[in-house]
Amino acid sequence: MTEKERLVFLPGLLCNERLWAPQLDFFKDKYLCEVSDLTQASSINELALHALKQVRGKFNLVGLSMGGYVALEIMRIAPERVKRLALIDTKARADSPEQKRRRRGLLSLAGRGKFKGVTPHLMPLLIHPNRMDDVSLTSEIYKMAEEVGQEAFVRQQTAILDRESHLGLLPKIKCPVQVICGRDDLITPVDCSEEITSLAPNAELLTLEDCGHLSNIELPEKVNETLQAWLERN
Repeated sequence: MTEKERLVFLPGLLCNERLWAPQLDFFKDKYLCEVSDLTQASSINELALHALKQVRGKFNLVGLSMGGYVALEIMRIAPERVKRLALIDTKARADSPEQKRRRRGLLSLAGRGKFKGVTPHLMPLLIHPNRMDDVSLTSEIYKMAEEVGQEAFVRQQTAILDRESHLGLLPKIKCPVQVICGRDDLITPVDCSEEITSLAPNAELLTLEDCGHLSNIELPEKVNETLQAWLERN
């Protein structure tokens, strides 16, 4: 019997396998689904190497936000292992000075023993305003942050702060690329996804209306449908 294709998911900052629950449930029968642990290193390169060690052979790769930064680093160091690439609510450019200042502020908050204050600080940036009262959604986000914890959060933010631009890499990516972004994403706005799509030769963009930064759990059915079509592209 032919072995199923591997489908690897890379979570964002303060996220774990819970982030991908709608996708894991949708694709579990057709694909070997795996979620990489991105909590054990403090550089994007180390996180990429760690993710590569967690999976064997070739695979389809999906990354959201910080997971997208790691996915692009994987494309830089091991492009031959990636069959298809999906980048969700992420960017290829480095942080602006203002974004770096905001990240340092969150690191300072966590360092002062106020780690539990980080997620409420971030929540309005993570999901569309219409979903702020969706307790089932917000409770999952809080649970993920608690499970990831303060030490991993510091490592992840340090990795994001120190990362380099991957804009120069995009024209070299030959595999099918699916880009997805919420229209109202405040962390990685639509222009970041449009930039990726314009530079990667085989990229297609889906912009989701009335959707924020965590589009895969805000509008899972639309994201799953798009990823299914991407997986069937040649």
